[in-house]
Amino acid sequence: MAKAKRMYGCTECGATFPKWAGQCGECGAWNTLAETLLEGTATPSGRGGWAGQQASVRTLAEVSVEELPRFSTASKELDRVLGGGLVDGSVVLIGGDPGIGKSTILLQTLCNVAERFPALYVTGEESQQQVAMRARRLDLPLDRLKVMTETCIEAIVATARLEKPKVMVIDSIQTIFTEQLQSAPGGVAQVRESAALLVRFAKQSGIAVFLVGHVTKEGSLAGPRVLEHMVDTVLYFEGESDGRLRLLRAVKNRFGAVNELGVFGMTDKGLKEVSNPSAIFLTRAQEAVPGSVVMATWEGSRPMLVEVQALVDDSHLANPRRVTLGLDQNRLAMLLAVLHRHGGIPTYDQDVFLNVVGGVKVLETASDLALLAAVISSLRNRPLPHDLLVFGEIGLSGEIRPVPSGQERLKEAAKHGFRRAIVPRGNVPKEAPAGLAVIPVTRLEQALDALFE
Repeated sequence: MAKAKRMYGCTECGATFPKWAGQCGECGAWNTLAETLLEGTATPSGRGGWAGQQASVRTLAEVSVEELPRFSTASKELDRVLGGGLVDGSVVLIGGDPGIGKSTILLQTLCNVAERFPALYVTGEESQQQVAMRARRLDLPLDRLKVMTETCIEAIVATARLEKPKVMVIDSIQTIFTEQLQSAPGGVAQVRESAALLVRFAKQSGIAVFLVGHVTKEGSLAGPRVLEHMVDTVLYFEGESDGRLRLLRAVKNRFGAVNELGVFGMTDKGLKEVSNPSAIFLTRAQEAVPGSVVMATWEGSRPMLVEVQALVDDSHLANPRRVTLGLDQNRLAMLLAVLHRHGGIPTYDQDVFLNVVGGVKVLETASDLALLAAVISSLRNRPLPHDLLVFGEIGLSGEIRPVPSGQERLKEAAKHGFRRAIVPRGNVPKEAPAGLAVIPVTRLEQALDALFE
């Protein structure tokens, strides 16, 4: 078989060159030439595409639609994010900031899975002694899990064919290289080719593979964007490295729902599941304080109660500050304009600071009404009741629009002892949960009156 030809392609314009250069001769961009392989000069290898299957043409009626078998990872929160369990032959990419807990949760998962199935942990960043020390510190079972230190993808695949594990972890994909390329590990070409070989191998063998990915300063996964397209599932670890909570969010899942959320607590014995995250996020002050209100957000397939805090203060700047943590800053500016136009409450001379307690990111429009309720409470220095729940979307004309899954949000609030709920009229249930008084509103003016009645 003829050897594949090495070329250098520009990541900006796509032009190819036989040699590397600092500047692309076509578009003029600097440092955009990456090594790649041209397989057109090689004879067909018959290895198929990324899915590991040969090309064939069939009608959809001829394709088998049997449910793919799943198996549990022994972690309910991780199973929830994966869509109910791990699928044979699936490739899961997990990313997050350094020290957030990526290697910890995967080591815990593999040690538990190894009690039932063969498992292989491949590390390119740590020695076998370091992995064993962490496992002993976390009091994990050590008898069944096999550990390998290797960075060459060809050697990893050859070992996996012999060991035949049910689950395999690659920590991390940025340290893996293929002998077909001469560039250093972590480069665009090396990450792309190594991941492609792993995905193809997973589909052909039925081995479930976890890939650990590094992130850039902006928080996105390092390497080529095609890496996220090649894998079946993309998970992100969120949270502060010095905090106790970790949020595992699915942003892509071919075998389940996206935007599913798993909550973990970091302890000295590793990551522990948090089955009732609302109870943790609702750890509030004993006395009601201005600028604090509770809302019900929807994460994946379950409701979650979180506290929204606002601080409004006189501004001494020409352009007052609008700062948000866990909320959309542009949406805050829009809602403040609606509050002025339809509520008659100006904030053009006030600094507005908003925060979602616990580090949760709330991007759905159901937070609109709670956001303005916290702002008004801080502006008027009047606390809202402790047992009040607020949610609803606000339109530009001041109307309060219903949000999805209103019934489930109200049930979650009643379970945690809330007695009043201000919600859109379209979310009022036929029968309210026991002990919860539901106040329907259709306009922003009505909502303002209901908040401080």
